[in-house]
Amino acid sequence: MSDKDVIRKDDPGTGTLVRAKPKTKKPSMYKVLLLNDDYTPMEFVVHVLEHFFGKSHADAMRIMLHVHRRGVGLCGVYTYEIAETKVNQVVDFARRHEYPLQCTLEKE
Repeated sequence: MSDKDVIRKDDPGTGTLVRAKPKTKKPSMYKVLLLNDDYTPMEFVVHVLEHFFGKSHADAMRIMLHVHRRGVGLCGVYTYEIAETKVNQVVDFARRHEYPLQCTLEKE
C-alpha cells in the first residue's frame, strides 16, 4: 500500500482500499498582444489576425484599429506553448515581409 492509497471503512471490521485521485491544476493562460508601429500597413495586420488567430474580417478590423489607436491589442488567450508558437509565427511572417510588427505574450 502506498501513501496515495486510502482505506475507507464501510462497515465495522471491513475496509475498502481506494486510490486517491491526484488533483490536476489548470494550465496558466497567456495573452498574445500585437504592438503598434508606424510602418506596418493596416491591411497586413488584418491579414495576420485573420490568418494566425482565426478572426473574422470584422473582428480583425476592430482589433487592428484598437492597436492603431491604443498602441496594443489583444489577439487571443492561450496556453503557454500555443501562445509562444503564435508569437513566433507572427514575428517570422512579418520579418519575411520586411515589416517591424511586434507580437508578444504576457501571463493572464
